[in-house]
Amino acid sequence: MKFSQDMAAGGGVFEGKLLLAMPGLEQGGCFDKSVIYICAHGDAGAMGMIVNQVMPMVEFDDMLEQMKLPQSKIRVRPDILFGGPVETVQGFVLHSIDYEDHQSVRISETLALNATIDILKDIACGSGPENSLFVLGYAGWGPGQLEQEICENSWLVTDMDEDILFSSDLDSKWHAALSNLGVSPEHLTSFSGQA
Repeated sequence: MKFSQDMAAGGGVFEGKLLLAMPGLEQGGCFDKSVIYICAHGDAGAMGMIVNQVMPMVEFDDMLEQMKLPQSKIRVRPDILFGGPVETVQGFVLHSIDYEDHQSVRISETLALNATIDILKDIACGSGPENSLFVLGYAGWGPGQLEQEICENSWLVTDMDEDILFSSDLDSKWHAALSNLGVSPEHLTSFSGQA
Protein backbone atom coordinates (compact mmCIF):
# COMPACT_ATOMS: atom_id res chain seq x y z
CA MET A 1 0.00 0.00 0.00
CA LYS A 2 1.45 3.36 -1.04
CA PHE A 3 0.37 6.71 0.33
CA SER A 4 -1.24 8.95 -2.27
CA GLN A 5 -3.41 12.04 -2.57
CA ASP A 6 -6.39 9.67 -2.98
CA MET A 7 -5.66 8.05 0.38
CA ALA A 8 -5.42 11.48 2.02
CA ALA A 9 -9.07 11.97 1.11
CA GLY A 10 -10.10 8.62 2.65
CA GLY A 11 -11.94 10.19 5.57
CA GLY A 12 -12.24 7.02 7.65
CA VAL A 13 -13.17 7.26 11.33
CA PHE A 14 -9.61 6.62 12.54
CA GLU A 15 -7.90 9.06 10.18
CA GLY A 16 -6.00 11.72 12.15
CA LYS A 17 -6.18 9.71 15.39
CA LEU A 18 -3.45 8.23 17.54
CA LEU A 19 -3.33 4.48 18.15
CA LEU A 20 -1.81 3.29 21.40
CA ALA A 21 -0.61 -0.29 21.56
CA MET A 22 -2.17 -2.28 24.37
CA PRO A 23 0.19 -4.14 26.71
CA GLY A 24 1.05 -7.53 25.31
CA LEU A 25 0.82 -6.46 21.67
CA GLU A 26 4.05 -7.79 20.20
CA GLN A 27 5.90 -7.42 23.49
CA GLY A 28 9.49 -6.70 22.54
CA GLY A 29 8.42 -6.34 18.89
CA CYS A 30 8.09 -3.23 16.77
CA PHE A 31 4.63 -2.34 18.07
CA ASP A 32 5.44 -2.72 21.78
CA LYS A 33 4.17 0.49 23.50
CA SER A 34 3.96 2.17 20.13
CA VAL A 35 2.09 5.36 19.38
CA ILE A 36 0.91 5.50 15.77
CA TYR A 37 -0.46 8.52 13.94
CA ILE A 38 -3.07 7.38 11.38
CA CYS A 39 -2.38 9.38 8.20
CA ALA A 40 -5.07 7.75 6.09
CA HIS A 41 -8.01 5.41 6.70
CA GLY A 42 -10.70 4.34 4.28
CA ASP A 43 -12.20 1.43 2.40
CA ALA A 44 -8.78 0.47 0.99
CA GLY A 45 -7.24 0.12 4.46
CA ALA A 46 -5.14 2.35 6.68
CA MET A 47 -1.66 3.83 6.76
CA GLY A 48 0.06 5.20 9.83
CA MET A 49 3.46 6.00 11.29
CA ILE A 50 4.95 4.99 14.60
CA VAL A 51 6.00 8.28 16.20
CA ASN A 52 7.84 7.14 19.32
CA GLN A 53 10.61 4.77 18.17
CA VAL A 54 14.05 5.72 16.94
CA MET A 55 15.41 3.93 13.88
CA PRO A 56 18.46 2.09 15.22
CA MET A 57 21.88 3.15 13.94
CA VAL A 58 20.58 5.87 11.59
CA GLU A 59 21.70 9.44 12.28
CA PHE A 60 20.43 12.57 10.54
CA ASP A 61 23.90 13.68 9.38
CA ASP A 62 24.73 10.20 8.06
CA MET A 63 21.48 10.18 6.10
CA LEU A 64 22.27 13.61 4.59
CA GLU A 65 25.72 12.34 3.60
CA GLN A 66 24.27 9.22 1.93
CA MET A 67 21.88 11.41 -0.04
CA LYS A 68 24.75 13.74 -0.99
CA LEU A 69 23.09 16.68 0.75
CA PRO A 70 25.01 19.45 2.57
CA GLN A 71 25.64 18.86 6.26
CA SER A 72 23.09 20.41 8.58
CA LYS A 73 23.61 23.85 10.08
CA ILE A 74 21.02 23.32 12.81
CA ARG A 75 22.19 22.75 16.39
CA VAL A 76 19.74 20.02 17.37
CA ARG A 77 19.61 17.15 14.90
CA PRO A 78 16.22 15.47 14.51
CA ASP A 79 15.80 11.82 15.37
CA ILE A 80 15.17 9.43 12.50
CA LEU A 81 12.12 7.45 13.53
CA PHE A 82 11.08 3.90 12.73
CA GLY A 83 7.68 4.51 11.16
CA GLY A 84 6.72 0.87 10.78
CA PRO A 85 7.67 -2.42 9.15
CA VAL A 86 6.47 -1.58 5.62
CA GLU A 87 8.97 -0.11 3.12
CA THR A 88 11.56 0.79 5.75
CA VAL A 89 13.80 2.47 3.18
CA GLN A 90 11.06 4.96 2.21
CA GLY A 91 11.34 8.25 4.08
CA PHE A 92 8.48 10.56 5.02
CA VAL A 93 8.35 13.90 6.79
CA LEU A 94 5.19 14.46 8.81
CA HIS A 95 5.07 18.22 9.36
CA SER A 96 3.10 21.27 10.40
CA ILE A 97 1.45 23.22 7.60
CA ASP A 98 3.49 26.40 8.17
CA TYR A 99 5.91 24.91 5.64
CA GLU A 100 4.65 25.53 2.12
CA ASP A 101 5.69 23.13 -0.60
CA HIS A 102 3.54 22.05 -3.52
CA GLN A 103 4.73 18.47 -3.03
CA SER A 104 3.37 18.19 0.51
CA VAL A 105 0.07 16.32 0.83
CA ARG A 106 -2.32 17.88 3.34
CA ILE A 107 -3.61 15.10 5.59
CA SER A 108 -5.44 17.20 8.20
CA GLU A 109 -6.19 20.82 9.04
CA THR A 110 -2.78 21.18 10.70
CA LEU A 111 -0.55 18.45 9.22
CA ALA A 112 0.98 17.48 5.89
CA LEU A 113 3.14 14.66 4.60
CA ASN A 114 6.12 15.06 2.29
CA ALA A 115 8.51 12.49 0.81
CA THR A 116 10.89 14.75 -1.15
CA ILE A 117 14.56 15.59 -0.76
CA ASP A 118 13.70 19.30 -0.85
CA ILE A 119 12.12 19.25 2.59
CA LEU A 120 15.20 17.51 4.01
CA LYS A 121 17.42 20.23 2.53
CA ASP A 122 15.22 22.88 4.10
CA ILE A 123 15.22 21.14 7.50
CA ALA A 124 19.02 20.78 7.33
CA CYS A 125 19.52 24.50 6.70
CA GLY A 126 16.94 25.60 9.28
CA SER A 127 14.20 26.75 6.90
CA GLY A 128 11.93 23.72 7.22
CA PRO A 129 8.62 23.44 9.06
CA GLU A 130 8.35 24.53 12.68
CA ASN A 131 7.35 20.99 13.68
CA SER A 132 8.34 17.84 11.85
CA LEU A 133 9.08 14.15 12.25
CA PHE A 134 11.27 12.23 9.83
CA VAL A 135 10.27 8.57 9.62
CA LEU A 136 11.48 5.59 7.65
CA GLY A 137 8.78 3.07 6.79
CA TYR A 138 5.16 2.95 7.86
CA ALA A 139 2.49 0.68 9.30
CA GLY A 140 -0.19 -0.52 6.90
CA TRP A 141 -3.48 -2.37 7.27
CA GLY A 142 -5.61 -3.97 4.58
CA PRO A 143 -9.37 -3.40 4.24
CA GLY A 144 -11.07 -3.96 7.60
CA GLN A 145 -7.87 -5.10 9.30
CA LEU A 146 -7.41 -2.09 11.59
CA GLU A 147 -11.07 -2.17 12.62
CA GLN A 148 -10.70 -5.87 13.50
CA GLU A 149 -7.56 -5.25 15.57
CA ILE A 150 -9.31 -2.46 17.48
CA CYS A 151 -12.29 -4.78 18.15
CA GLU A 152 -9.80 -7.34 19.48
CA ASN A 153 -8.50 -4.72 21.95
CA SER A 154 -5.03 -4.55 20.41
CA TRP A 155 -5.20 -0.75 20.24
CA LEU A 156 -6.64 2.19 22.12
CA VAL A 157 -7.70 5.15 19.99
CA THR A 158 -7.38 8.79 21.05
CA ASP A 159 -7.46 12.20 19.46
CA MET A 160 -4.23 13.52 18.05
CA ASP A 161 -2.38 15.94 20.30
CA GLU A 162 0.40 17.90 18.55
CA ASP A 163 2.31 18.36 21.82
CA ILE A 164 2.54 14.58 22.08
CA LEU A 165 3.02 13.99 18.36
CA PHE A 166 5.99 16.36 18.03
CA SER A 167 7.48 15.87 21.50
CA SER A 168 11.19 15.13 21.44
CA ASP A 169 10.76 12.92 24.54
CA LEU A 170 9.92 9.74 22.64
CA ASP A 171 9.84 7.57 25.75
CA SER A 172 7.01 9.59 27.31
CA LYS A 173 4.62 9.69 24.32
CA TRP A 174 2.78 6.44 25.10
CA HIS A 175 2.26 7.39 28.77
CA ALA A 176 1.25 10.98 27.87
CA ALA A 177 -1.34 9.77 25.35
CA LEU A 178 -2.75 7.30 27.89
CA SER A 179 -2.92 10.12 30.42
CA ASN A 180 -4.93 12.22 27.94
CA LEU A 181 -7.43 9.35 27.85
CA GLY A 182 -7.51 9.28 31.65
CA VAL A 183 -6.03 5.77 31.63
CA SER A 184 -3.25 4.56 33.87
CA PRO A 185 -0.93 1.89 32.39
CA GLU A 186 -1.31 -0.34 35.44
CA HIS A 187 -5.06 -0.55 34.82
CA LEU A 188 -4.58 -1.99 31.36
CA THR A 189 -4.50 -5.72 30.85
CA SER A 190 -2.67 -7.64 28.20
CA PHE A 191 -5.76 -9.78 27.57
CA SER A 192 -7.67 -9.16 24.38
CA GLY A 193 -11.15 -10.14 23.37
CA GLN A 194 -14.68 -8.91 23.66
CA ALA A 195 -17.05 -9.00 26.59
